[in-house]
Amino acid sequence: MNLALWLHRAGLSHPGLAAVASGPHVVARYGDLASRAARLAGGLRDRLRLQPGDRVALVAKNCPDYIALLYGIWHAGLAAVPANAKLHGAELGYILEQSGARVCFASPGLDAVIAPHAPASLERLIVIGSTDYEALFATHAIAVTPCAPDDLAWLFYTSGTTGRPKGAMLTHRNLAAASLAYAAEVDPVAPGDAIMHAAPMSHGSGLYIMAHVARLGVQVVPESGGFEPEEVFGLFRAWPRASMFAAPTMIKRLVECPADCVADNIRTLIWGGAPMYVEDALAALDRFGPRLAQIYGQGESPMTISTLSKHDIADRHHPRWRERLASAGRPFAGVEVMVADAQDRPLGAGETGEILCRGDVVMPGYWCNDDASAAALRGGWLHTGDVGAFDADGYLHLKDRSKDLIISGGANIYPREVEEVLLTHTRVREVSVIGRPDREWGEIVVAYVVGDAGAPELDALCLDRIARFKRPKDYVFVDALPKNNYGKILKTELRTMDARRD
Repeated sequence: MNLALWLHRAGLSHPGLAAVASGPHVVARYGDLASRAARLAGGLRDRLRLQPGDRVALVAKNCPDYIALLYGIWHAGLAAVPANAKLHGAELGYILEQSGARVCFASPGLDAVIAPHAPASLERLIVIGSTDYEALFATHAIAVTPCAPDDLAWLFYTSGTTGRPKGAMLTHRNLAAASLAYAAEVDPVAPGDAIMHAAPMSHGSGLYIMAHVARLGVQVVPESGGFEPEEVFGLFRAWPRASMFAAPTMIKRLVECPADCVADNIRTLIWGGAPMYVEDALAALDRFGPRLAQIYGQGESPMTISTLSKHDIADRHHPRWRERLASAGRPFAGVEVMVADAQDRPLGAGETGEILCRGDVVMPGYWCNDDASAAALRGGWLHTGDVGAFDADGYLHLKDRSKDLIISGGANIYPREVEEVLLTHTRVREVSVIGRPDREWGEIVVAYVVGDAGAPELDALCLDRIARFKRPKDYVFVDALPKNNYGKILKTELRTMDARRD
């Protein structure tokens, strides 16, 4: 089943219903959007000679065109490769090469970032809004290309502990299951309801596009293209019953924003990507009322492992309300979740172990990476790398991460990736990167360095090699790093040392 059929049927049945908005202004209705996607599909297949299963990359900032591009790619039977527009050109080049993308659509200006790093396998780099871009929509529309449920739809690039991103293969089945779970358990959608894309459409927010197309919702893209609290509040006034996915740091900024907000117009504020401090959740609840929901998931099981419902978050009279507010909620109905020991044996309530899950939302594997796929999916379960425990009521509590992932402002940052860049400096002998707890960002990146390089030099090195949000916010220079008898750096001890500095 091709996900593009959801847009196709909406275009036939409700052509005049609003589908896409730029800020407060409707820019496409369902009939127009479906037609545009069908004509783009024709351009991709006939003009660019792409074949079913080929990959098409999207390196774009949030924009109204994103929806037509995504659905046009699927309509043609192709797979989308949405990439974070904030990545460094070298990082984008790796994704383009590893995915084997033949075509890349880029926002104006990002083509200059990509071009120096574009692999030979990339045949066309097309700027959104250009003459070449619009020519693709001048082609005749084609019928929706049939797809099997397990055909690749979205390559979701998520970094691993090696520092190289891995492409989680999300199929039409995966995305359909995740979309239906969202609409059933997180945020029921009625025709005309809006989803505001203030978080990147290449990741979490974009994964909620499909549920709103299925239910005839409106995709609202802020005119700024990103997250500005005052603009978000204005859009909530313009679009009653609007929802928004946000990282906890974004919700914290909304709480602290002095501008007026019509809370009654908010359908749901969904947070994910990182845990939220209980006190911050309470402050959000006090300001916005019973309109908050939480999801826990990964790129490998997109947005769909467990959820803490609006009812649970707002149920102040429950005797274990605060305890539940600190949890990641209960498993989605369509997902089986287990906390397991090192031998993948299930553990009982209160026992801590690795969180495993399986179900139709779980990826079939990583793109062109059999070893990583086998490790992540051994025994038929997705091994999340997260450590947690169930309580007696079946609520999942995240304890820690078995991997050294840093989550800052909802973005995943892997220490080794940063360490490898810092170690290229001739005056850095050793380095270890950790996350330091931070009330605004969740965590910030901190580099412990052995050597006599200066912080400004290291900062410039990082800015030249990796995305800005990944660079360390603090450099601590030490004579030696803590190690065990085998010479392995002890990050746990390093975190303890770091905590003592406060």
